[in-house]
Amino acid sequence: MSKKAKPKKRKVRAAKKVKLEYIDAAKFVDDYIEMQDWRVRENANVAYSFSSLFLRAAGETVARYALSKVYPREIARAHIEGDFHIHNVPFGIVGYCAGWSIKDLLLQGFSGVMGRTESSPARHFSSALLQISNFLGSVQNEWAGAQAVNSLDIYLAPFVREDGLNYKQVKQAMQEFIYNLNISSRWGGQTPFTNLALELKVPEDMKEQQVIYGGKVLDETYADFQPEADLVNRAFLDVMLHGDMRGRIFTFPIPTYNVTKDFDWDSEVSDLLFQATAKFGIPYFQNCIKGGINPREVRAMCCRLQLDLRELHRRYGGFFGYAEKTGSVGVVTINMPRLGYLSKDEGAFFEWLERLMELAKDSLEIKRELVGKNMERGLLPFSARYLGTLKFHFSTIGLVGMHEACRNFLGEGIETKAGKEFSIKVLKFMRKKLLEFQDETGNIYNLEATPAEGTSHRLARLDKKHYPKIITSGKKVPYYTNSTNLPVGYTNNLVEALRHQDDLQVLYNGGTVFHSFLGEAVSSAEGCKVLVRKIAENFRLPYYTITPTFSICMEHEYLRGAHFNCPLCGKPAEVYSRIVGYFRPVQNWHVGKQEEFYDRIEYDEKVSMKEI
Repeated sequence: MSKKAKPKKRKVRAAKKVKLEYIDAAKFVDDYIEMQDWRVRENANVAYSFSSLFLRAAGETVARYALSKVYPREIARAHIEGDFHIHNVPFGIVGYCAGWSIKDLLLQGFSGVMGRTESSPARHFSSALLQISNFLGSVQNEWAGAQAVNSLDIYLAPFVREDGLNYKQVKQAMQEFIYNLNISSRWGGQTPFTNLALELKVPEDMKEQQVIYGGKVLDETYADFQPEADLVNRAFLDVMLHGDMRGRIFTFPIPTYNVTKDFDWDSEVSDLLFQATAKFGIPYFQNCIKGGINPREVRAMCCRLQLDLRELHRRYGGFFGYAEKTGSVGVVTINMPRLGYLSKDEGAFFEWLERLMELAKDSLEIKRELVGKNMERGLLPFSARYLGTLKFHFSTIGLVGMHEACRNFLGEGIETKAGKEFSIKVLKFMRKKLLEFQDETGNIYNLEATPAEGTSHRLARLDKKHYPKIITSGKKVPYYTNSTNLPVGYTNNLVEALRHQDDLQVLYNGGTVFHSFLGEAVSSAEGCKVLVRKIAENFRLPYYTITPTFSICMEHEYLRGAHFNCPLCGKPAEVYSRIVGYFRPVQNWHVGKQEEFYDRIEYDEKVSMKEI
């Protein structure tokens, strides 16, 4: 369709809406209290509590509003019946996730919203950190997903000098900041889902930028503040490395680090970084060596007056992060195994995929318009104040279960040559469609390997109900493998998995990540450093993590590996791993993700290091 053609969304808005049954309030509350519904643990960041029950009740109301009034019948049915999954329907009238500018906060302070307490631009390091944590907590309540800020270490370095702080004082302020971000201050008893991009070294494009302090632009430039940036980074990693009073990991913020050609592998800060990575697997690494990522784009994208809609623009900032003033309006994940099961040939497969992508596009255009109106109405006051426009927010389409789709359609999985080639063909087809959507709508789209924390189980359950012979993963509980990932029980050789995934992951211009699941902490910080470096230098995949399994005993604290009972005292222990992207106790996961955890063959460090 040409740019002048009218978007199809104008037609679908007038379509009939779906009618939903009324909620049985008594049964709804009973099912939650007695934990009869798997969705009690759908989100591992939401603990079983009254606050969570309150969120579920309110969310169910908003979800029904969205499905019965916002979306046309065909879109609502596609979600309800499981052709695709519209993410965060309980938050269906707000956006998905967003990246924010620290610069704006430092210049303007936390202010400008009528009837709310206001604060002037920060003049002290501790004040700046508290403003940022309060800001993230506030905007989190206007969005469904992750909130991100970038270059925190560089922007705050001048405050350390102005306050004349020593390392102990910087660490104390950073400890307060991190604890604040891990307090249950969000709806449903959740902690805010936060992501920080940290630079370590002053980036080239920031060296000549004039410093912001106390709401003013000074003559000094950030190039002069590397020693203070080192203090900020040391303090952050020191706090994250030691965890809370039990030695438990801080789930948030999730830090993202750029692995560049000039990365300093031998500094005091990098030594701390790889100690923390080896022990907890805390950070995400952004591959700026072979991954085709330019780190300055994190700060540049929102400054462009026009985006070239003939190209697919890469999302920057990490898997859960976004560049300044960008983000995602919403996410729709296509149920690929159902396509594979019901399609007789490739023609039918791609015809149906195209139709579902068209519906997904229509749903995202509707949501973009709705969220924009809600900002104008004042429903999202902080977003309206500090963002103002959704122009640089993506509409996101993803997929789940490509491995199971291959098994149902081809009779063999994604690990085979035929399965991988077909998956690449599917991703290229989807990229082409997204370009068409951009041309048609004037909005930016991206293809994401969606986290699918609850989606992977929900869609598999629906498919088993409607199509009992469909192939899913899971022996006792059905689930689908995330996006185009290898099946979780395929290999213990990390390099083999990296080689397979390299050609697939580069086709996503939205979020994608390769998790290096290890059975326990990496044997040494130096070994972890080698592993991270070799991945960046030898593979093109854009984002990756080192993800060890570990346990926390209330008495003996940190334990290497998975121990549901402490081997020292026999008492119950928390077992930690990444559920789609952030660390939570496996005991908090829903049954689908727990099944995936038990099926997983973790990568063997010794086997992998021989080949890396």
